[in-house]
Amino acid sequence: MNVQHFIAEHGAWSYPITFAWTFFEGETFVLFAAFAAAQGLLSAPFILVAAWLGSFAGDQCYFWIGRRFGLRVLARQPKWRERVDNALAWLKRFDVWFILSFRFIYGVRNFSSFALGISGIDWRRFLILNFTAAGLWAAVFVGAGYLCGHALRKMLGEIARDFGFAMLAGFAAVLVGAHFAHRLHRRRRRAAVAHRS
Repeated sequence: MNVQHFIAEHGAWSYPITFAWTFFEGETFVLFAAFAAAQGLLSAPFILVAAWLGSFAGDQCYFWIGRRFGLRVLARQPKWRERVDNALAWLKRFDVWFILSFRFIYGVRNFSSFALGISGIDWRRFLILNFTAAGLWAAVFVGAGYLCGHALRKMLGEIARDFGFAMLAGFAAVLVGAHFAHRLHRRRRRAAVAHRS
């Protein structure tokens, strides 16, 4: 599938996809979209706004789930307890800095908003810090994708798009591989602890 052709033909869908992707997940699609913006296929400011609002809305939603149902969910999903406890320990140690940076911390970010909902932090405080943090995160990844795309375009000219999309695809594969490797490592560690017990 030719990614450039798809974006050129259906580029308007990239903005709602960016919103939905960042609501549930992380930065992979944001990097692709920002790279495409550097090639003139999409609008970087629109990608930035979509990523900002998607990330903010997603974490706000997980926060409210944690606030209203957190302890009941943990009772049904005890395997989540370790991650939630880790996030709460980070919050206790770093407070505001943790809320501003948890999106960048692999292995903690997925449960952080849920844990913050359980923590009892004032919802207004979280809302303001979450909005700020989502903007910082979106700016970093949209900026990174855009600058990489712009630099490659200058260096490689017309072949920059294909080369750049191949590089981003490789980067996405590395992210996915790291995610599964991390999960496998955690599973083995749990099995070793259970075996020793």
